[in-house]
Amino acid sequence: MRIMIIAGEASGEMHGAGVVAALKARHPDMDVFGVGGDRMERAGCDLIYPIERFSVMGITEVVRHLPFIRRALRRLDGLLESRRPDLVILIDYPDFNLRLARKARKRGIPVLYYISPQVWAWRPRRIHAIVRNVDSMAVVFPFEVELYEQAGGKVVFVGHPLLEVLESRQSRAEFCEAAGLDPDRPIIGMLPGSRIMEVERMLPAMAGTLKTVRKKLPGTQGVIGLAPTVSRTDLAACLAANAALEEDAKKVPVVEGSTYEVMRHADLLLVTSGTATLESACFGTPLLVLYRMSRLSWWIARRLVSIPDIGLVNVVAGQRIAPEFLQDAVNPETLSPMVLDLLKNPEKRQAMAQELREVRTRLGTPGASSRVADLALNMAGGTGGNQMDMVGGTGGRHMDMAGGTGEHQMDAAEGTGEHQTNDRENGPRGEGTADDGH
Repeated sequence: MRIMIIAGEASGEMHGAGVVAALKARHPDMDVFGVGGDRMERAGCDLIYPIERFSVMGITEVVRHLPFIRRALRRLDGLLESRRPDLVILIDYPDFNLRLARKARKRGIPVLYYISPQVWAWRPRRIHAIVRNVDSMAVVFPFEVELYEQAGGKVVFVGHPLLEVLESRQSRAEFCEAAGLDPDRPIIGMLPGSRIMEVERMLPAMAGTLKTVRKKLPGTQGVIGLAPTVSRTDLAACLAANAALEEDAKKVPVVEGSTYEVMRHADLLLVTSGTATLESACFGTPLLVLYRMSRLSWWIARRLVSIPDIGLVNVVAGQRIAPEFLQDAVNPETLSPMVLDLLKNPEKRQAMAQELREVRTRLGTPGASSRVADLALNMAGGTGGNQMDMVGGTGGRHMDMAGGTGEHQMDAAEGTGEHQTNDRENGPRGEGTADDGH
């Protein structure tokens, strides 16, 4: 049995690794190949492209990387023909993955889409293209079931895969010792994003806010948590290009592979909008949600987004729990008063923490990767689990509906051609396409 799996950004890659591991546990000899990162590769996926080549944010930024997007689509389309997978699993990352879904559909290869694009937030009409080109949706929020049901799609709520991996291995004392922090002094955790472009845009304001807060609360500490897709080399280059940032950040400890420790043990978090806001909420740590993009991308996004909040934690909660700061509001002068207020008032932090912990109960029960693996095996003609009871949690249902068919025009990012199929294509970080994450 052969399965192609595509994960184009960090959070999707983490969840993809869980699915690959679950598939390999059931069929150790299965051929799994596609786009991912180190975690998917360790789980047993043959990487055609490394995830770093797809780590681009913003609409205008994507335009500059269209040549790579076209090449990647052509090459993966060639692999659909030459390696002929029994199933394609697409994880979030819709602007790229929906194009690949149409190609798989034309070749008669079934498609399982794991983690829905945020059609409930922006560009809602995408759901019709998804239903036409995807055989089954495996969604991670219970409210998404009704959306696909109404659109005539086949949908399963599998629970959120974060519940499988959310654990901190160290106590506060152990983490602080490893990071060079004092456990008895307040800690501001800074999570600047999973793409180097995000780090370049978000870290200056985060580090500047810490500097401003320290003037009023001298004992305040900071720590920067790097996502797996951002290396110390990337960070060093970012700091070197910004003298003011280098001065503000050079005394702030940096940790790799300890993001969850930062989320758990910080007293307050500054978090770039994305999956990290939901992860932070599951640890019950108070946070501020931040985001900044190019002015043109922001102008376009404001006209496309149809919900009042952008932070996943607030979307899932159905109300604004974590304050949001966007675009020009992402600056030390605006952020530091809120940070100081929360640090000086533990009762406010405790109230926010309680509301955040309640968000976790809306995400179902652990086991999403196993449920997706069983669904994939059933679709690919293998033997999955005996139960398709998807899932523990409010609102979970299995909607047994046809996905639909249809022919669709390809856009400028697509093409055809002959392709090499054996070697993994590597390249510099920073090429790719942007996407909304879960």
